[in-house]
Amino acid sequence: MYEKFYGLSEKPFRIVPNPNFLYLTAKHQNALTTLEYGVSEGIGFTLLTGDIGTGKTTLIRYLLNEIEKSMDIAVIFNTNVSADQLLNLILQEFELAPDRDNKARTLDTLYQYLIKRFAAGRKVLLIIDEAQNLSRDALEEVRMLSNLQSDEHLLLNIMLVGQPELKIKLQQPGLTQFSQRIAVNYHLTGLDREETDHYIASRLAKVGGRFEIFSQEAMDRIHQASAGIPRAINQICDAALVYGFADGKEIIDIEIIEQVLADRGEMGLTGATLEEVCPALPVPAEIVSKEVRQRLYGLEETVAQLQAKVALLSAAVENKIDQYRDDTAQRFQDLLIQERKRSDSLLSGYSKLNQKYWALQWLRDKDRKKAKPVASTDEVDLDFGAAVEE
Repeated sequence: MYEKFYGLSEKPFRIVPNPNFLYLTAKHQNALTTLEYGVSEGIGFTLLTGDIGTGKTTLIRYLLNEIEKSMDIAVIFNTNVSADQLLNLILQEFELAPDRDNKARTLDTLYQYLIKRFAAGRKVLLIIDEAQNLSRDALEEVRMLSNLQSDEHLLLNIMLVGQPELKIKLQQPGLTQFSQRIAVNYHLTGLDREETDHYIASRLAKVGGRFEIFSQEAMDRIHQASAGIPRAINQICDAALVYGFADGKEIIDIEIIEQVLADRGEMGLTGATLEEVCPALPVPAEIVSKEVRQRLYGLEETVAQLQAKVALLSAAVENKIDQYRDDTAQRFQDLLIQERKRSDSLLSGYSKLNQKYWALQWLRDKDRKKAKPVASTDEVDLDFGAAVEE
């Protein structure tokens, strides 16, 4: 409707995920690199989390366009299913026929498929989007799938994508085995002020539009209201272009943005809380503002980093202790060998001395019988020190 008025080839701010419109901020580039690493190395589960509208699905679709020719891929979007239903969906995505009456045969069908793809030199990737909706039984089923492996290689790469609740769920004690198998993970957050400007400019440029369509004050307000969430930015910008077209304004100024927000009541925009929209209503304790959640995720990342450092230090200490134990044991073993040698030497000297003692006694007895003086000790070479040394 407004495309011709603003000189655009198509609508630039659709909320449907479109990898052609992906703007790789530093955060999204890091997330993409993390996902590519997890997929290419096949080192375990890959986890991508982020708030609603941060671009997770768009990023996944962009990645699929890059790797779909080199891998066999199954993508699951419907996660409000039981564990058995999830397993059947996975086989259907790989164009396999599940045995709905026999789970063992279903698993064997999948395993034989993975073996054949591995033998053909093909990697197999399973992506589960909206994974925060998976039940505990379904998550356990996914974990068990990671056991399908050869002696040295994982046969199935698994990527989980979901909202922040997924991270919280995986931290529950009953899912420790699952969380320990996550090799790489990344959490997407909203765009900062500068990234919001670049995001809007990138979207407009892809459809032949001018960056100047939005005034600086308008973009400041857009960032504030959206908290930098791309989907919320799209919603505000698209509505603003409709309002601007209706009023015949070539420049979207802050007045238009304020009108959009007032008409929407900022409802559904991540940057607004329920209390701001309806002050008379109490805000439930479980509803937390975007800013607080971002701080919480930042603290979680910091804690995770500290835990990793503690684990490394603990391992280093254990290595030192083991090394000390080994060194101490070796020193005691060397001392024991030396003491044994000394003991053997003393026993040998004692034996020789004993023999010479009895030889002396024999000579004395012999001399008494002949009434001759007893032989001196020199005649038998009674030398204790020499005996010991020998």
